Amino acid sequence: MALETYRGKRDFRKTPEPSGEGSQAEGHHFVIQKHDARRLHYDFRLELDGVLKSWAVTKGPSLVPGEKRLAVHVEDHPLDYGDFEGTIPEGEYGGGTVAIWDRGTWTPLEDAQKGLAKGHLDFELHGEKLTGRWHLIRMKGKPRDKRDNWLLIKADDDAARSPDDPDILEEQPASVRSGRTITEIAGNKPHHANKIPKIPYNAKKKSESFSREADKSEPIKSAKPGELPAFVAPALATLVPRPPSGPRWIHEIKFDGYRLEVRLEHGAVQLLTRSGLDWTSKFGGAVRDALAALPVETALIDGELVVETGAGASDFSALQADLSEGRTDRFIFYAFDLLYLNGEDFRTSRLSDRKAALHRLIPETSGIVRFSDHLDDDGALVLQHACRLSLEGIVSKQADSPYRSGRGRIWVKSKCSARQEFVIGGYVSSTTGRKSVGALVLGVHDAQGLRYVGRVGTGFSAHVAAGLFHDLEAIRISRNPFADRLSSQEARGVRYVRPERVAEVEFRAWTADGRLRHASFRGVRDDKPAEEIIREMPAANTSPARPEKEQKRTVTLTHPDRIYWPDAGVSKESLADYYAAVWPRIAPFIVDRPLALLRCPEGIEGPRFFQKNTWKGMNAHILALDDPQGDADGHLIGIHDLDGLMGLVQSAALEIHPWGASCRDWEKPDELVMDLDPGDDVPWKAVIAAAREVRERLGASGLTAFVKTSGGKGLHVVVPLKPEAGWDIVKTFSRTLAQAMASDSPDRFVATVSKAKRHGKILLDYLRNQRGATSVAPYSTRARPGAPVSMPVTWEELDSVTGPAQFTTGNTLERLAALRTDPWETFHAARHPIETRTLRKPRG
Repeated sequence: MALETYRGKRDFRKTPEPSGEGSQAEGHHFVIQKHDARRLHYDFRLELDGVLKSWAVTKGPSLVPGEKRLAVHVEDHPLDYGDFEGTIPEGEYGGGTVAIWDRGTWTPLEDAQKGLAKGHLDFELHGEKLTGRWHLIRMKGKPRDKRDNWLLIKADDDAARSPDDPDILEEQPASVRSGRTITEIAGNKPHHANKIPKIPYNAKKKSESFSREADKSEPIKSAKPGELPAFVAPALATLVPRPPSGPRWIHEIKFDGYRLEVRLEHGAVQLLTRSGLDWTSKFGGAVRDALAALPVETALIDGELVVETGAGASDFSALQADLSEGRTDRFIFYAFDLLYLNGEDFRTSRLSDRKAALHRLIPETSGIVRFSDHLDDDGALVLQHACRLSLEGIVSKQADSPYRSGRGRIWVKSKCSARQEFVIGGYVSSTTGRKSVGALVLGVHDAQGLRYVGRVGTGFSAHVAAGLFHDLEAIRISRNPFADRLSSQEARGVRYVRPERVAEVEFRAWTADGRLRHASFRGVRDDKPAEEIIREMPAANTSPARPEKEQKRTVTLTHPDRIYWPDAGVSKESLADYYAAVWPRIAPFIVDRPLALLRCPEGIEGPRFFQKNTWKGMNAHILALDDPQGDADGHLIGIHDLDGLMGLVQSAALEIHPWGASCRDWEKPDELVMDLDPGDDVPWKAVIAAAREVRERLGASGLTAFVKTSGGKGLHVVVPLKPEAGWDIVKTFSRTLAQAMASDSPDRFVATVSKAKRHGKILLDYLRNQRGATSVAPYSTRARPGAPVSMPVTWEELDSVTGPAQFTTGNTLERLAALRTDPWETFHAARHPIETRTLRKPRG
């Protein structure tokens, strides 16, 4: 249907509905508008061919699979109708009140035009309320039937509900745009679902976070009556080489997300960026609804919106990916300051008072809105702990200070690694994909203009690289925007762009000539103006240990921008950089011993194969090892130096699995590995407890155990051995240990690989300890989402580890820089012979 039908039914001098004159195709959006006309119904609209294909669903959508809801096909609507919420005057076509009940994007599961033509359209919805697979099916009409009747039916998937579950139409009746009901929209009234009396500040409930004077049940000092501000410029932290200490300072975790100011006024919510942009619609309805549910009439809250990954830390790259994909279910808002509440301005009050009042507002749950707590310990210790947990850093604040907009010294930040924003002045195309970015050309402003600081060519997912190419192509220019004249090498392949976009980049250090070293892209910062980006002084190394000298790699990588981990944006180049940085730590575990490799030439989403023998055309720095008991024609794989490891990277080896014996003595293992592999429903704490029990039993037998995350599902307990006993003895010992634990605690452990016996239990895999078997090396990457790393940890820090994939190529170097000592520093000195050991059960 053409828009002429839509326009012919409406008088735009009388109705507030859009005429659609300026509508342009944007993508695959959908909207469901709750329409209280002659009778209440729901208008279901799918964007296709530059219009909104529309159906009137008389009873609204149902989440019960197979339940048929009549959907009458009506005239096409313009795209901008998807933003319409209001009242159509009585007497006009469709007169009544309209609320935007749900919205999002949709994905056709077949050719959409063909599906509509044949009368059966299968698709997925990615909305704030409706998700999963759906069907639109045309009914067979009667000869005189004037209506084009279809059926809207929910498919049976994870998003479906049973008939006994609540009806989503009754459960979530309000608009996802304004949070108002139909009645409130009709009366042009604000949403009052959370109407409560003004909070008394002399309430008995105290903030558990404050033990100082701030936590007294008394009115907030220096609070002033006033009107709710439209926006307050945020307080910004100054970068310092090391955190301050003393009783005046408190320390908070530095989040890796979007700084937002939440403005609450009688149930209406605004999310404002640090420059005052209204991004309320950017983050979906769940965040908005959670903030609207806070027990306030009016408030202004400072905080940060983040996505926390499986590692437990906020991750800006994950946040960017979720926004790009339209995913809103992982957003968390951390509130850390309260500027205004119920008629009182708190900006002149002490931070300690403001935080105590804020804490009283935030529910004691792990929901979408959370209170950002703090520590008042020594700043250096807080930073060190944050870095060991692979967090970005900390923000230190003066507890007795007022709220001051702009950058000052009452808030300071200390980072675990160098990271800041840079202006994008150009890009280089990818060598592995058409219409994708291979590297960004970066700069910072100073008195002379935009100064060139280098390139960043890693950290892009394939989706992000393609999106950047599209965005930057639109702002290409012919002239160099930098104040510097780039050398021929620096300018090679560069396409210049208007310096309007900002990228956040993590890097190891600045070179002597002002260039970035080992840079990795973290995301685009549309919330920060490009003209404000200057060079921040880098934080000093917070570790008292001497930084390890990084060896230079000489192996040439072909297609260095090939993406190996698309979700994490880890390329061949960045994998090589990672291994060069950890070479002194990984070398003792992989040099001069047989290796098995998991190779993924197209990355983790492509074909993969396990390689134990050499192959034709392998890199010249990879060694061919002759197994004394092996086939004379079959050579095993080995390396002798960093160039050999770079050869493995060039060969797309994403996992490195060494034998438990070295080439110095093939028949005498020097390691014993117990692989704790939990079933899918085993909690992580149970895996930690199991590792400690393995350690106790080994200790009772006189052996010293070390632990590392597997980077996969569980933990590895590793014992250094004097290479005196043969494979049979080591295997028998480890098998006896596994069987004894399974016998003592059959409800917790199994020693049999069979998956049928592993439900709710932990497999104690001892088969790593036989000739030719391998286990993943410490510091090796894993071919799993997120680019996790098998990470050695101390027994003391094990309880603070959140999961087997917490450590990744993106945060490992931060962790290592923060360590005072190597967690496995005594590994090689702790070797004991096993041949005379008998397995003993620990006392107690």
